[in-house]
Amino acid sequence: MDLVVLVVSFAVILAGAELFTNGVEWFGHKLELAEGAIGSVLAAVGTALPETMIPLIAIVFGGGVAASEVGVGAILGAPFMLSTLAMFVTGAAVLLMRKRRANREDLVVDPGVLGHDMAYFAVAYAIAIGAALLPGDLIVARRLTAVVLIGIYVVYVVGHLRAEAAQAAELAPLRFHRLDRRGPAHPAAPRFRIVNVQVLVALVCIVGGAWGFVSGVKGLSASFGLNGTLLALIVAPIATELPEKLNSIIWVRQGKDTLAMGNITGAMVFQSAFPTSVGLVFAPQIWSASGAGIAFASAGITFLSSAAIILPMLIRRRLDGRALLVGGCFYVVYLGVVLASLAGGNA
Repeated sequence: MDLVVLVVSFAVILAGAELFTNGVEWFGHKLELAEGAIGSVLAAVGTALPETMIPLIAIVFGGGVAASEVGVGAILGAPFMLSTLAMFVTGAAVLLMRKRRANREDLVVDPGVLGHDMAYFAVAYAIAIGAALLPGDLIVARRLTAVVLIGIYVVYVVGHLRAEAAQAAELAPLRFHRLDRRGPAHPAAPRFRIVNVQVLVALVCIVGGAWGFVSGVKGLSASFGLNGTLLALIVAPIATELPEKLNSIIWVRQGKDTLAMGNITGAMVFQSAFPTSVGLVFAPQIWSASGAGIAFASAGITFLSSAAIILPMLIRRRLDGRALLVGGCFYVVYLGVVLASLAGGNA
């Protein structure tokens, strides 16, 4: 039964990702937003909802130290997965589809935009992790840090929204276009209300599918007797990061590389600000590197993987699919650390 839930949930996520990538492009087009804002803000926030809900529910509504620890693990797991596995999967998609892509293995992106995203991520995440190094009794300082992080993200979003929209690429017909009997036929732009309906339906599919997927993974893990720590740090984050990965693969297939990469880097900025703020405000005593060494070790891997991918891009002013494969190496390293820790009984 758990396997059936897993397969059905994955299909729902896949359908939601297809509807979302199509709908959010039209949503941004209607608002006359730049492509960077569509990928790094709209798409990133929308697809970050599943993994954001897990720590929010675990910490705020779960109650108890154990629930808070799961929430903190989920908060740290999201940027880690984005900087390693999501980058790897996107790079692999570029290489696998290179014969169908106009630019083959190269990604047509603005290095300045991606560098801008990652600079905000590095600053915000460094501040959040720095707060975990504070003495445990400085709860007020941790909560003030959350205010700073939210402020950083607001400045980041405003900067993207102020960017001028370039000439938009040809958009595929809105999937729900035919459902709008009163709307104009394609290629005329669909009505805003039907665009909103499609985006909302897509988000429901993504969030619902992610929850079902996590439930199925938990059931299978229990059946096979997998360690709970392994589930919290490795398995569950993979499930909740599926929307970003699938959206990016879809955009890579369509040759919309700015949207594909912005979907990942924008989500990293969001994850460094909002979910971390939840931990700092509602679980300030648990947000401590001394109490969750293995979980916080993922932050170091996140910084290293991000630097290994972004710094060469900024120097060469170009990005190709092979460069993104580096993220997979860092993911394997951390997986080895977690498994070694579990084998030694230190997690």
